[in-house]
Amino acid sequence: MPQRLHLVFGGELVDPTKTAFKNVDDIDIVGIFPDYASAYDAWKAIAQKTVDNAHMRYFIAHLHRLRDEELAASPTAELD
Repeated sequence: MPQRLHLVFGGELVDPTKTAFKNVDDIDIVGIFPDYASAYDAWKAIAQKTVDNAHMRYFIAHLHRLRDEELAASPTAELD
């Protein structure tokens, strides 16, 4: 079974209704996790710390989807 890595990252957005970061150099890389459950726990913990700032957003990226060239790519939205 292939390893399913997940990246948790985030930062301040230009507009809270979009997904464009205000400063890419300031993106917070929380970590890479071996499964979705541990990535979700890390995401939830860091997101709760920044709940008072509406411009802060954290995301979970499915890294295993990027590295498995045998699987068809899933549809993703381009960032504005």
